[in-house]
Amino acid sequence: MSEIVEIEKARREINAQKSFKNWTSLFGYHFGISTRMEDIPERALGFIAAGNRKSTGLFYDLIMGLKGLGHGSGFNELEPAEKMAVIDIHLFLLDRSRYEYMKRLGWLIEYPGEECPVVELVMNFHDLAPDIQARPPVLSRSHPCYNEYISKNLFEKEELIRRLIPEALNILS
Repeated sequence: MSEIVEIEKARREINAQKSFKNWTSLFGYHFGISTRMEDIPERALGFIAAGNRKSTGLFYDLIMGLKGLGHGSGFNELEPAEKMAVIDIHLFLLDRSRYEYMKRLGWLIEYPGEECPVVELVMNFHDLAPDIQARPPVLSRSHPCYNEYISKNLFEKEELIRRLIPEALNILS
């Protein structure tokens, strides 16, 4: 039985490496099945957090590869339901990358889902996302908006954090 588990684990790792192929060639870093947002080098994190066409392509490559939908370049050939699923996961991962960047800036203490490998976030999106998205990131006490943050409800906390993203992205560029 343990041989079957090991073979399946090896298959998942190979699929993860193939799906991360463009990431690895672009950034020169080994991404794999256990890579979390916090493990991603700063240059790579800044690139994917920017949310531009190139970073979207990298996310599509990853998501579509892991889901067995081909390469990101084939996104427009997907059925509408598959496109929406890829977009949903992309936006979810984009949020995690931006939250990780804000955490590295010292603005966030933690954010939901940070403990999960990126591959797990993609493969188990429908199971993980509802709980993760229901909780806002935790703003650092040292951030100038902290007093405003603690006075807000969960929805308003998420909104405040999202309003900080453009400022974080300006620091990024």
